[in-house]
Amino acid sequence: MAHSTLTPVFVGLRTGLHVLFATLTVLVVVRVLLVRAPSMWIALALVVVFAAVYVVGGRVAAAGPDRRALAGAVWLVALSVVWIALLVLVPEAAYLVFPLFFLYLHVLPSIVGPVAVIVATGVSIVALGFHGGFTVGGVIGPLVGAGVALLIGLGYRALAREAAEREELVAQLLATQGELAATQHEQGVLAERSRLAREIHDTVAQGLSSIQMLLHAAEMVDGDRPGIEHVRLARQTAADGLADTRRFIRELSPPTLDQGIAAALHRLAESSGRDGLSVRVEVPDDVELPMTVQSALLRIAQGAVANVVQHAGATSVCIELTTSGQAARLTITDDGSGFDPVTVASDAGWSDSFGLRAMRERVAQFGGTLDVDSAPGRGTTLVAVLEVTA
Repeated sequence: MAHSTLTPVFVGLRTGLHVLFATLTVLVVVRVLLVRAPSMWIALALVVVFAAVYVVGGRVAAAGPDRRALAGAVWLVALSVVWIALLVLVPEAAYLVFPLFFLYLHVLPSIVGPVAVIVATGVSIVALGFHGGFTVGGVIGPLVGAGVALLIGLGYRALAREAAEREELVAQLLATQGELAATQHEQGVLAERSRLAREIHDTVAQGLSSIQMLLHAAEMVDGDRPGIEHVRLARQTAADGLADTRRFIRELSPPTLDQGIAAALHRLAESSGRDGLSVRVEVPDDVELPMTVQSALLRIAQGAVANVVQHAGATSVCIELTTSGQAARLTITDDGSGFDPVTVASDAGWSDSFGLRAMRERVAQFGGTLDVDSAPGRGTTLVAVLEVTA
């Protein structure tokens, strides 16, 4: 039996059964040696055979589930036959019926076990009456022993059934725990992949895109000497991207937030204000938000402004941040060519446009909303509302 909280109980019951059998067997041997009847040696031989057959029961317990029932029945039949033969010669052998009661109840099926107990009780009473006449003690003793054995046997079966149910329940709980752990691990991996994708898109990818555009603008400058201002801006963008990447690897907040979200948005406007693009920032200097919210707002603003620069062909952009109660509202408006949000959303699954989807995922992490109001030819207004928790 597999180990459980009831295993000590079962071990104790089996140990008690073995002790009871050994004690009663010794009692029978002593009785045979004291009386020294003519059949003494036959009785001793039967005692030895009885003990040997009892010991063979250990092999029955080790048998496979398919053969255990049949082997147990054969074993008990052999044990009972030897006991009855011994009972004919030694009346004290009737006491050996008590360990047999427990064996019948434990090894035989549910109905057969109690029937065998009743039959063995009758055999004991008859044997005692045959040797010394029928007495009250000779009748009541086996009956009381049978009753006690039945109660203990039924209790043992109830405990065994409860132990099996507990083992099955524990196995189910362990299996469920394993499935939950695997599911949580998978969800954690997917969430981390999504987070990494957003971070890389809003830092490394946007920085590389800006460097590409700046270097392309430098190539377009007339004359042999490239546009030094574009090259300097490209170098600064690369330095900022490298700092973002290193800090991102260390799982810290973006370096541009060291002085707060207001300063970070102003630096974003300054770095984006090129090629005639006017970027205006409206944000209170004393705004206080959790670092996680500031980081999300900055990434959303970076992604939105990058989309304006790369796709909108706008001349002006306005970045406005306001706070009200437990919410932070970021509004980014441009006068560019606009687009159809429905078409962009339907193409997001196969195109290389990741910006809007990354913004929506960031906003969803804070229980907020992202609204995009745009149409071809009339510019775009993006509103991100994030819930702020202390």
